[in-house]
Amino acid sequence: MHNSKHKRTLFYNDAARIVIYSGGIAVIIAVLGILVFIFNEAFPLFSSAETKCQKKIKTFNNKSEKPLITGVDEYEEIAFVFTDSANIDFIDIKNQKIKLSRKIEELIDHKISVVNKDFLNNHIVVATEKGEAVIISVGFSSNFDLNNSRTVNPEIAGVKYFNVDSLKREIRKISVGFSSDNSITIAALVGKNEIHFVSESKSTSLLGEDDVTILKSQIIQGEEKISAIELDAAGNKLAVGTEKGFLYLYSLENKSTPVLISTAKVSEQNHQIANLKFLFGDQSIVIADGKGNLSSWMLLTDEKSGRKKLERSHVFSPLHSEVNIIAASQRDKSFIVVDKFNQAEIIHLTSAKTLANIKLNQNRKIRDVAYSPKANGALLLYEDGLIEHISINAAHAEISTKTLFGKVWYEGYAKPEYVWQSTGGTDDFEPKFSLIPLIFGTIKGTLYALIFAIPIALLSALYTALFVHPRIKNFIKTSVEIMAALPSVVIGLIAGLWLAPLLEKILPGVFLIFFISPLTMFLGVYIWRNLLPRFGFRLKEGYEILILVPLLIIGGQIALWIGPAFESFVFNGDYRAWIMNYLNETYDQRNSLVVGFAMGFAVIPIIFTICEDALSGVPKHLTSGAMALGANRWQTAVRIVLPTASPGIFSAIMIGFGRAIGETMIVLMATGNTPILSLSPFNGFRTLSANIAVEIPEAPYLGTLYRVLFLSAVILFILTFIVNTTAEIVRQRLRKKYMDI
Repeated sequence: MHNSKHKRTLFYNDAARIVIYSGGIAVIIAVLGILVFIFNEAFPLFSSAETKCQKKIKTFNNKSEKPLITGVDEYEEIAFVFTDSANIDFIDIKNQKIKLSRKIEELIDHKISVVNKDFLNNHIVVATEKGEAVIISVGFSSNFDLNNSRTVNPEIAGVKYFNVDSLKREIRKISVGFSSDNSITIAALVGKNEIHFVSESKSTSLLGEDDVTILKSQIIQGEEKISAIELDAAGNKLAVGTEKGFLYLYSLENKSTPVLISTAKVSEQNHQIANLKFLFGDQSIVIADGKGNLSSWMLLTDEKSGRKKLERSHVFSPLHSEVNIIAASQRDKSFIVVDKFNQAEIIHLTSAKTLANIKLNQNRKIRDVAYSPKANGALLLYEDGLIEHISINAAHAEISTKTLFGKVWYEGYAKPEYVWQSTGGTDDFEPKFSLIPLIFGTIKGTLYALIFAIPIALLSALYTALFVHPRIKNFIKTSVEIMAALPSVVIGLIAGLWLAPLLEKILPGVFLIFFISPLTMFLGVYIWRNLLPRFGFRLKEGYEILILVPLLIIGGQIALWIGPAFESFVFNGDYRAWIMNYLNETYDQRNSLVVGFAMGFAVIPIIFTICEDALSGVPKHLTSGAMALGANRWQTAVRIVLPTASPGIFSAIMIGFGRAIGETMIVLMATGNTPILSLSPFNGFRTLSANIAVEIPEAPYLGTLYRVLFLSAVILFILTFIVNTTAEIVRQRLRKKYMDI
């Protein structure tokens, strides 16, 4: 009988051990599986771009005809090629057949000197040797049949003729821009350094008739020879590059009187500016000098003088030789560059990295590049008429290690900064995905919460475990457990809607509480210990809290009463203005102090419970022995109990740290969610977890923001893992150190 019970016990023991081990292994596998999943979702951010040749198309067989420029529709189904014989051919890329061909009559019997296209690639501007310009508008219309099959039809939407130079001199360089009201601006380089402008604007009269106004003006750019000119997309700014490496930027807001805004020395070695191009958004200019060096420049306002000045924002990897072609994307901040040795690269402005190298046919000279409107492909036009259609897969071009964790000089910013701003109000917005403000905010919020929670939780646990009466101890532990049951969303709601406005009104008084309440408690305890016993008033040992809590409340009330007088005397009647004037900080209603109080309130129960259990678990023979040797209760607590329980106390603090670092709802509701780098307690912040909650509803599936949020989750996981691992290592060492006491 006894033997069978023993076997049954051993069986149950082995079964329990197997279940526990299996459960632990399953938990580890599940956690690792979560890590693998979120890492797998974030990993494509760091994959390189890919290019692939889709088709090679022979456009024409007439060897006497030379192609000049090319373009493509947004679906990459129809390509067009303009030739030196004033002919424009529309080619079906899939079938490799000419779908439409037209001779531009306005250019018959005119010798073409130079050709360019506008930023959106749907207008061709052709200059002649007689100082004339012709703008050809290219259009594409899409039709869908009953089977939802798409057909793209090309057309010549319009042709306009302009007499640019009255002296009928050859135009060396030409550029065109179109404003939102369909006004046209042409800039043409004539001779060595003369730039002529023609501007056509339309207005509608009261009778509904269209009035067309044509303005002409010109500038002469010193004695230095001009090597490149380019208008922005709207025709409001003109960039001029010279043979000695200078960049000049003109404002064309007033078409009749161009104004020089700023000048910059682009090449310190006096290399000529071979090519330049405004990128999407018209804020940055990519410049290539005669040696293949690439850089971007943008117009900023000098903080000291208030004047506009050109600043170099990015320097890119140089090419082997002079850059012949720069093709800007119509979708983002990327661009394609090609040098005279047929080295071609796709580069992104924000990340300043080379996304991909395009393999070109080295036996043919490249003539033009057309970046597709959706930035997912390009056409390469060779001088013999061959078109190479390539696909481009650069899903996360703006992401690099630097853009995620380093300072980046964004458009419109005075200097490189850490910035998180995932969306903007316009299509040309430059996404900013720096995780540094979010990591900083996570650590900041955690520290403010622990600064508030650790002293209260630890001292409360020490008093509850060693000094308070058991009857009151049970009441305190029950109350703390009820605190732990409060949902964080409720705490965040109360903090955001009630505590934040209240704290703004009484902040000076709250500041005084930390000084007056301890003073009131010490004074009350002194009276209680030294004066009241003379009159026969005694309190049973362990019930001191019945005196301390009312004294704490009285001290807090006194501090709030004298708070307005303190604010008037010290802060000149308005502490918010004082903070602005003397600390150069703004006071946000939902700030770090509010989050510290609210999140500290949520963390206190965890730290208190574990600390109290660790302190209560110290063997009684240690405390009894210390007191038998003459130590009082406080000496015993500090010198015996605290060191012995230190492994558990440290674990409690680290668990509280982990709880605070992953908190979402309190931070989301109680702070301003501003991703800034500031230790000031008077402004808000944004944490990694709160950022995921805010951004995930707006993140396109598998898009850049979507994957960056998963990367944030990976970082949170790693931070929590480091904290927990460190806590366990320190706990084991402390336990080993004090296990023999």
